[in-house]
Amino acid sequence: MSITPARIIIVMGVSSSGKSTVGNAIARRLHVPFLDGDGYHPEANVEKMRAGIPLTDDDRWPWLERLAAALHEAAERKDAAVGACSALKRAYRDFLTEQAGEPILFVYLDGNREVIAERMARRSHEYMPASLLDSQFATLEVPDPATENVLTVPVTDSVDKITRTVTKSLTHLKTFKRWQ
Repeated sequence: MSITPARIIIVMGVSSSGKSTVGNAIARRLHVPFLDGDGYHPEANVEKMRAGIPLTDDDRWPWLERLAAALHEAAERKDAAVGACSALKRAYRDFLTEQAGEPILFVYLDGNREVIAERMARRSHEYMPASLLDSQFATLEVPDPATENVLTVPVTDSVDKITRTVTKSLTHLKTFKRWQ
C-alpha cells in the first residue's frame, strides 16, 4: 500500500524503541511541533505504570483522545505535527485517526525484544520500568502496511537515517520542501 498523505505523523513502537528521539528529530527537520504522548497521560496512568502495572484499554482511551486532539490542534496551527505514542494495538491507531478527524501516518520503529531490552537497560524512564517490556510486546499488534497507513523502519538504523527515510516519504508536504 502507498502512504496516504497526512499532516499528522506519529512515531510508534514499544517502550525504549526511540519514539521521542526520532519524533523530535523528524519535527525539527519539518519545522513543526513535536508532542510526546507521555505528556498526555492522566496522573492515574502514570502511577499505575510507575507501580509496574500495565495499562488496560480503559486506561488508554482518554489518553489517546487527549493526544489526538492536541495533534490535530497543532497541525491546524502549523500545517503539520509530529507525535510519539506507543499505539501498540490496531484499535488504538484507528481510534487516534478517528479522534484526530484526519489521516495519520504511523512510523513504526521495528525492533526485536533483545534490542529493545538492551536499550531499556541503558536508560532511565520516569515511570516505565523494564518489568513492563514483556507486556508491551504482548500488547503489540504489528502494523500491516497493506491495510494501515504505516511506514516501518528498523530501530537499528541511526536517528538521522530514520529521519531521512521518513521525510523523503512525505512528498505531499510541499510547504516543507526546503528541508529536502
